[in-house]
Amino acid sequence: MTESRTPRRQPTARQRALLSELEALFLSEGFSQFTLDDLAARLHCSKSTLYALAPSKEQLAVKVVAHFFKGAAELLEERIGGIDDARKILGEYLAGISEYLNRASAAFMTDIAEFAPARDAYQLNSRAAAQRIRSFIDRGVTDGVFREVHARLIAEMAGLIIEGIQTGVVGQRAGVTDAEAFTALSELLQSGIATRQRHL
Repeated sequence: MTESRTPRRQPTARQRALLSELEALFLSEGFSQFTLDDLAARLHCSKSTLYALAPSKEQLAVKVVAHFFKGAAELLEERIGGIDDARKILGEYLAGISEYLNRASAAFMTDIAEFAPARDAYQLNSRAAAQRIRSFIDRGVTDGVFREVHARLIAEMAGLIIEGIQTGVVGQRAGVTDAEAFTALSELLQSGIATRQRHL
């Protein structure tokens, strides 16, 4: 069965700018309380302009959340580009997640947690992060800087911790900021799987 494919229309410069404005607004104030009329007024555009981005407020919220996480993934890859040491890659990756998420307000994270389609986009990102962590661990084992471990298990455990940090559970229970939690996760992973041999 062949599937006909139509080229995906690329967003215009104006639409890209609106997405960035919506992202900044949602990161600051969340999105659940806004109507399309509210958003049109805040962004000084027409509702039809917003409808060109997505057919409903709910789908618009999902689009913005996906845009936020896509941007995170791209910046993280740029951040670790050119680094050869798996230990440094892992540390920089987790530090980058922390810095990027510090842009998000509690209201934004709460709205994601309470809106299933946005939560799905968020969980997809968390699974992707766990896969990247697994690849860093595998690389470190191959390079001899990490000891032999069950990389998939460690990565999945790290992914669950990341989800706990991103949803605020870890911070609330431990009384720490997200940045502190990611620093602790990085130290836990690296000290727990590092080889005992010192590499100069």
